[in-house]
Amino acid sequence: MTKNKKNAPLDKYLEFVNIAFQMAIIIGAALLLGMWLDKKFPNKFSGFTIGITLLGVFVALFQVIRKVSRMSKEQ
Repeated sequence: MTKNKKNAPLDKYLEFVNIAFQMAIIIGAALLLGMWLDKKFPNKFSGFTIGITLLGVFVALFQVIRKVSRMSKEQ
């Protein structure tokens, strides 16, 4: 067994862990940006926090879909 085939399953698990961390960073950064904007420009219902966090979730999901489809094409 070559070294590449032996580490291949581990590399795939590490890639999924990496995807999870990227999602957390993107969504967390969007949340912090939204909270900062809400403090800078106050409004009734925290619109910046809600809107920018949702945008961060969509961007994170887009990244996940893109990476998973790229991983499936490599197989």
